[in-house]
Amino acid sequence: MRFVDACLGRPVDTTPVWLMRQAGRYLPEYRALREKVSFLEMCKDPDLVVEATLQPLRRFDLDAAIIFSDILIPIEAMGVPVEFVPEPRLPRPVRSSDEARNLRLPDPLRDTGFLMQGIARVRKALDPARALIGFAGAPFTLATYLVEGGGSRDFFQTRTWMVRDPDGFSGLLARIADAVAPYLRAQVDAGADAVQVFDTWAGELTPDDFRRFALPAARSVIERVRREGVPVIYFVNGAAGVLDDLVHSGADCLGLDFRVDLGEAIRRIGGRASVQGNLDPMALFAPPEDLRRRVASLVEAGRAARGHVFNLGHGVHRDTPLSGVETLVEEVHRRGVRSGAETGT
Repeated sequence: MRFVDACLGRPVDTTPVWLMRQAGRYLPEYRALREKVSFLEMCKDPDLVVEATLQPLRRFDLDAAIIFSDILIPIEAMGVPVEFVPEPRLPRPVRSSDEARNLRLPDPLRDTGFLMQGIARVRKALDPARALIGFAGAPFTLATYLVEGGGSRDFFQTRTWMVRDPDGFSGLLARIADAVAPYLRAQVDAGADAVQVFDTWAGELTPDDFRRFALPAARSVIERVRREGVPVIYFVNGAAGVLDDLVHSGADCLGLDFRVDLGEAIRRIGGRASVQGNLDPMALFAPPEDLRRRVASLVEAGRAARGHVFNLGHGVHRDTPLSGVETLVEEVHRRGVRSGAETGT
């Protein structure tokens, strides 16, 4: 698979491409599905999981599908109620070490079997040349939702716990890691060809706190999930200040947000990992020629990497024009073609 090969630093015929949030609200067919059921109901219905996952691949020549789900699914399985109204809300936040210790360690098949069913069915329906990506939130990012009770601008509750009781906060991260690692392993067992660990909010930390809290917790998950031939991608939003630390996560491929200079990141990462990214999602609103120019620049920069998977530096915006996505995918494959020497032929 082109996507898997790039993640692992193997030769490819052209640069592979997929998009974070590619299964989502910018697609009219997805919006039609959502008119019938709630978001959480959709995540728990294997039929709808399969349909939402495959929708973007029917429109675009993407190299990978990402299973339709949400990072908070395992949190609910840990015994913490989750609501979407429409933004996520956790009415019973976790704010003490005792509450953290009482979090359930779910059984992935018993408690989230609907997702594993969806993965197995998507893998069976998917073109063998296309990869299927499973995913989970990293422990620190999931901890922010658990502690804040939802999204936050300043993460006050999380950061005050972290500095007042670092051992207790580390215990919370370890508990989450113990739930996330088997959850991701089960996704691989069900048919995922790769997994991505999303650390969406780790960029809010100082570099020292990232190294002390977020990175060891993510590494703990990645070490337990890694399997021969199944790449693990680690995506940190706001990674500019911790680029040199990302290689210590153990991930095969590092996802970069759009604020990072791709060429500089590749120079600093070297051959220690492949890279993924990192077009600004707003570029999809640009005139076609400007979009092509931006894509071409990133594709050329990516040639210096051990391996390069083209992606956005964040998720697809809900108002993104379909024509922008189509132009992007076509241009990546056209510009990314390798010569025989590069592909090993």
